[in-house]
Amino acid sequence: MKLVSKHIFVTGGAKGIGEAIVRDAADEGASVSFIDIDVAAGEKLASELSKLGKKVIFVKANVANFEELKSAFNEAVSKFGEVTGVVNNAGVNSHADPVTMTDKEWDDFFAIDMKPVWLTAKLALPAMRKVKGGSIVNICSIHGRLTYPGFFPYGAAKSAVLGLTRNLALDEGKFEIRVNAVSPGYILTDLTKNWLKAEAGREDRANSIQPLGRMGQPDEVAKVVTFLLSDKSTYVSGSDWAVDGGLGARSA
Repeated sequence: MKLVSKHIFVTGGAKGIGEAIVRDAADEGASVSFIDIDVAAGEKLASELSKLGKKVIFVKANVANFEELKSAFNEAVSKFGEVTGVVNNAGVNSHADPVTMTDKEWDDFFAIDMKPVWLTAKLALPAMRKVKGGSIVNICSIHGRLTYPGFFPYGAAKSAVLGLTRNLALDEGKFEIRVNAVSPGYILTDLTKNWLKAEAGREDRANSIQPLGRMGQPDEVAKVVTFLLSDKSTYVSGSDWAVDGGLGARSA
């Protein structure tokens, strides 16, 4: 197992890609702490995995509230020891109009999709620096490089996450801390499924552009994340791993 003796902290871990990451990290032997605002889903997942003998805890926390995030992080450390790996997965979509979007809506969106990536690193880095080691994986999106009409300012937030990933990788390299991004394409989470069903023909169009002829599954993203968290990727840092079935290679 790739993650034995590691403590992985996951934001947005109750459902979708986050849930798949929690499951795979636990299967790989890690102690996993995860946070989410969906208490019912979080408690259900933690209970299920604990009954299987996995080392997992769930703490309710909103990443947009630093005090809640800090409290949850400290609770995780008190349970499993210092965090050795972080996965910043929490996020929401945005389909705003650049004219009618308000300052508050803008700030609220970036308070979830961008700022917590820095704040979680802020919490984890001191201990990682002391031991000279650690891995941070930021879940980005294909929208960080290629976006789609009607996703303002989602693409801007994901581009910012990529920039932050590179900044941290360069600044923390001297402490042997690795920082990478993973950019999923069309992954069949509940969020994606709801978006596909919101407009007639959207799902057929989405399938038609996939080079592999299908959309991805959350566990296919999780496998890449656990690799980057593991000691099998010790010379990988500052990179953006596309898990998009080749979609990012298309020109049209």
